[in-house]
Amino acid sequence: MSGTYLDSSVLEKLIAAAVAAPSMHNTQPWRFRLDTESTTVEIHADVGRGLPHEDPHGRALHIAAGAALFNLRIAVSHFGWKPVTRLLPDPRHPDLLASVHITGRTSTRTLHGDDLYEAIWHRHSSRFPFGVQPVPVSVRHELAEAARAEGATLAVTGPRETARLLRITTEAERRNHADPARSAESRRWSSRDEAEDTGIPSAALGPQDTFEQLPMRDFSARRTLDQLPARPFERTPALASLRTGHDRRTDWLRAGQALEYVLLVATAHGLRTSLLHQALEWTDLRDDLRPATSPFDHVQMLIRFGYGPEGPPTPRRTPRLFLELDGAVPQEDRY
Repeated sequence: MSGTYLDSSVLEKLIAAAVAAPSMHNTQPWRFRLDTESTTVEIHADVGRGLPHEDPHGRALHIAAGAALFNLRIAVSHFGWKPVTRLLPDPRHPDLLASVHITGRTSTRTLHGDDLYEAIWHRHSSRFPFGVQPVPVSVRHELAEAARAEGATLAVTGPRETARLLRITTEAERRNHADPARSAESRRWSSRDEAEDTGIPSAALGPQDTFEQLPMRDFSARRTLDQLPARPFERTPALASLRTGHDRRTDWLRAGQALEYVLLVATAHGLRTSLLHQALEWTDLRDDLRPATSPFDHVQMLIRFGYGPEGPPTPRRTPRLFLELDGAVPQEDRY
């Protein structure tokens, strides 16, 4: 392979790595376009897979795109090239969220190196109870370093702040249940059988907390508590708040990259993670998530982490379904 052309099998691995990123309700709201002349991969928003009621401003969509962008960067580096990234590269095309020009050879080293590429294929949310084994301080520092490398801040919260964030999330979960449009939107993406390649299959939904302390999302949004499967969750969850100093579209994309970096480092350490996003879907509750010590920060995600069951993965669409080509197709089975 040269620095100009991508072998078809390698390109498919690059796109597969990108779409392995997390997205709200596993909607996979991306499209990819390859400019074969410049060897540039563009990431576009697929607005038809957006969530107009739960994510009306597209913040979660941008975070998902940022996570896909980070995976693409890691995969490009894994194959020995240098990814040159631009965010929102063309104001005339607002759905064009980022581009990655693939060029030269790279000597870039990231935290954990090739472990991150392997972690891409093993990372997925676990919505099941975690154990009581504490996460070492050194690992927490590595998670914070990963977020900082992408322009974000990751703060592991203490017991009092964790309890406050969980109370706000509980209120958000209550509101989601009471809102017919949001409930219907959530059900649309969780009413999936095992053969479908988007959304969240029932096996991955997980139980509710017996103690009703940890507000795990009820994706069906229509079951009463006495009908929900329940198990005891950890009484003192390990929770981290991912924050940025500003709240522009570029910040959402950076937050997505930071989020995925954190999740991949966690995976490399054998940690399981799940995302508590409910309060971020309500403007007033999202403001309430800000800590008193950093009142001007913008919370982009709450991450629960710990040691526990891996949980089943959510499905992904075939990489070729995401990809558009521009320019002449080279010979020798190349894109």
